[in-house]
Amino acid sequence: MKYLCLLYFDGKQLDAMSAEDKKTIDRDSLAYDRELERRGHFIAAQALQGPDSAVTVRIEGGKVSTTDGPYAETKEALGGFILIEADDLNQAIQLAGGIPLARRGAVEVRPIYDVPQP
Repeated sequence: MKYLCLLYFDGKQLDAMSAEDKKTIDRDSLAYDRELERRGHFIAAQALQGPDSAVTVRIEGGKVSTTDGPYAETKEALGGFILIEADDLNQAIQLAGGIPLARRGAVEVRPIYDVPQP
């Protein structure tokens, strides 16, 4: 079964880190992706630019409405994702616990919904 691991963290904390610490996180994250790939769990992963570069799109009264950034009451924002293959939710949680950025924020693990074919 496929699971999406959504990575949430406070970008200001990352911005305040030294260049060497940022390199370490990048290196550790890429190494964990390769480990997941080696073990047959990795499907895709990507870091995202900060919330200040985002646009939220809504349809209101049949018209497209946009606002800058996400509406968030928290300092943590979506910063990336890893799409994995796992036997069940327990294994997905275990794999998510190894994501290096989990030590700096939170990882939401969500099963992928397979849309039934008509």
